[in-house]
Amino acid sequence: MKIDKFVLAVVLTIVLAYFFPQFGDEESVIPLERIAGIGISMIFFFYGLKLSLSQLVSGLKNWRLHLLIQLSTFLIFPLLVIIVYPFFQGDTSESVWLAFLFLAALPSTVSSSVVMVSLAKGNMPAAIFNASISGLIGIVITPLWVGIFLQQSNVDYSLGDIYLKLLIEILLPVVLGLILQKYLGKFARKYSAYLTWFDKSIILLIIYKSFAESFEEGIFTTIKVIDLVLISLGVGFLFFTMYFTIGYLSRRLNFNREDQITAQFCGTKKSLVHGTVFSKVLFPESLALGIMLLPLMIFHAFQILVISFIATKASRRFKN
Repeated sequence: MKIDKFVLAVVLTIVLAYFFPQFGDEESVIPLERIAGIGISMIFFFYGLKLSLSQLVSGLKNWRLHLLIQLSTFLIFPLLVIIVYPFFQGDTSESVWLAFLFLAALPSTVSSSVVMVSLAKGNMPAAIFNASISGLIGIVITPLWVGIFLQQSNVDYSLGDIYLKLLIEILLPVVLGLILQKYLGKFARKYSAYLTWFDKSIILLIIYKSFAESFEEGIFTTIKVIDLVLISLGVGFLFFTMYFTIGYLSRRLNFNREDQITAQFCGTKKSLVHGTVFSKVLFPESLALGIMLLPLMIFHAFQILVISFIATKASRRFKN
């Protein structure tokens, strides 16, 4: 198994944030906040340019598969985290739990879902449809799940303001990209690899700034090594519970092999891109973004490792 280069880049970014946190400060000569804000809008503008409406329309036929994937992504996932809420007491524990809820409420990731489904010989059109539509649904659903609990806390949180910000910074760029797709869509698809590098650069910048601020404020001094181990175990438990639950439901629904692979791969994925972008919009300054992103980044590395292994194994079995 090869180690994902982007996972290594994330780890290196966190190390840089630890040793050089001063560049993430608001008074830094480098305006990271402004760069990140513009970068977020550009990511979703390019997303709109590359979004294939024809594939979305043609993918509507297999509605049972789509319904299972989207319910797994936005309903079953969060409910699994909500069930264990009584076991998380205290400020730090509740912050970690909220970070897990944020992870569970996120949409699926597009690129890796499609790539892994392709490798395992699954239903590619359905994977493209669900991965694409998931990002759009997440703009509405993810803030709702997070807002339910933040509005009950002492944190100053206005769901109306959040949706207005999402509308301006994320939804409008997507719509603009769709409008200009006729003129720039071919360009976006041709240079898709370069645009992916741009996306990842903005994500790394947001991760750096979030962790730099957390290190400066000493947020991670309250988290011990045993806590990191428990968080990692929680991530693994969450992933495998979802993977086997979706597999069971797929068999009950009499899905064929291709549809079951697609359901399990797309329904268990969570997008680091959407997570880092949404965290900048959803969470107030009083919450440490470093902690909010920690389970997500562990989950990102874990899902790539496990699904890559499963996809490779499924591909060999298919050939035999």
